[in-house]
Amino acid sequence: MFKLRANKSLSLNGEIKVPGDKSISHRSIILGSLAVGETLVNGLLESEDVLHTVQAMEKFGAIIEKIEEQKWSIHGRGVGGLDEPEAPLYLGNSGTGVRLLMGVAASHPFNTFFFGDKSLSKRPMRRVSTPLKMMGADFISRAEGSLPLVCIGPRHILPIQYELPVASAQVKSAILIAALGAAGETTIIEPEPTRDHTELMLQQFGAEISTNTVKQSGREVTITGQPELRAQNINVPSDPSSAAFPTVAALISPNSFITIKNVCANPLRFGLFEILLKMGANIDIVFHEQANPEKIADITIQSSRLQGIEICSEIAPRMIDEYPILAVAAAFAEGTTTMQGLKELRVKESDRLSAIADGLTLCGIKVEETIDSLTVYGTGGSVKGGALIETNMDHRIAMAFLVLGIASEQPVEIDDATTIETSFPHFCELMSSVGAKLTKTAGPREVTPL
Repeated sequence: MFKLRANKSLSLNGEIKVPGDKSISHRSIILGSLAVGETLVNGLLESEDVLHTVQAMEKFGAIIEKIEEQKWSIHGRGVGGLDEPEAPLYLGNSGTGVRLLMGVAASHPFNTFFFGDKSLSKRPMRRVSTPLKMMGADFISRAEGSLPLVCIGPRHILPIQYELPVASAQVKSAILIAALGAAGETTIIEPEPTRDHTELMLQQFGAEISTNTVKQSGREVTITGQPELRAQNINVPSDPSSAAFPTVAALISPNSFITIKNVCANPLRFGLFEILLKMGANIDIVFHEQANPEKIADITIQSSRLQGIEICSEIAPRMIDEYPILAVAAAFAEGTTTMQGLKELRVKESDRLSAIADGLTLCGIKVEETIDSLTVYGTGGSVKGGALIETNMDHRIAMAFLVLGIASEQPVEIDDATTIETSFPHFCELMSSVGAKLTKTAGPREVTPL
């Protein structure tokens, strides 16, 4: 555990590539392990969260090897061909990992034990276990349905039709992965479209899956169970959620000009960039020719004078992880920014909504918080800063307030920088390479430049 301090930086300039997409990396490991043959994954995010998924799938019997930096080989076992893990599966702080792996475990006739760190053990798992129980699995956990828990897999997993009470790509994906072992069709109805990496990758591996629009803005996803998934070569693009941090840092820092290469531009993940453009951001997006199931783009960002806007709840599923850094952008904007539909932020790695509001307040920004919304009164460019931020083991809170400190009048410090490794390895080195002034604080007086 160590602290990091962000000091005001003169400008940010350069061309960078952020690490591979976390969502796609998790899914490539899991689906590669359920395919027949050798799957090669290029650009895998080698973060703590993803490596926990690697270790879990190895305990299920997949053979997974690192060939070189960010290039991995997976020898899969086929749908329904996994072994019972001999030891509990530790997922650290990875909500995505544990929820998707619950879907894996639910489709196999054995017991699988899951546990995680203090933060993950507080996160809700009943939203996943409820539909999986309808498919025949059973779960034993604490009264709140959270970790630690054991999944008791049925002899035969059943297809279901399930309407998600809350839009969630993780819950949808857990059901789709479990449904691979079911004889027949499983249909999931989501109230708002959520990220579709699982659907795109399942199609790439050879599964029969279809999507249809229902109820105006909703979507219906249907998968046919018991396919033979065939090994693939997966190229993981850069993570748009990680790209969000240098993007906003460049927007709010004077005389800045950076380009971020090879970013996943999936329309269901690109909500933040849509909002920043509406706020007046000078962002140029150049899409690659389609050579991947996912859209990919290079993004160039210049310093900009941002304007506060009203942000409706409908866009929340497409940028739920980006609200901490969007709130930082709103703090530097001119005028008021109101964000609706944020209730889901309260059950992330921390209560992110309160963490954002509390941190901005400490940095001299006026905010108003409700159970489901946040209003930020922007300063038009000058933010005081000068605060120590409690991250509560939340990597996105940590990085968001370091970005704020890069452009604020006084330094901003975070109490624990180790959590950043869960999603963005080498964050500090990458930000420093374009001109950010970050220092590592080892003790009360000892400061080491990065």
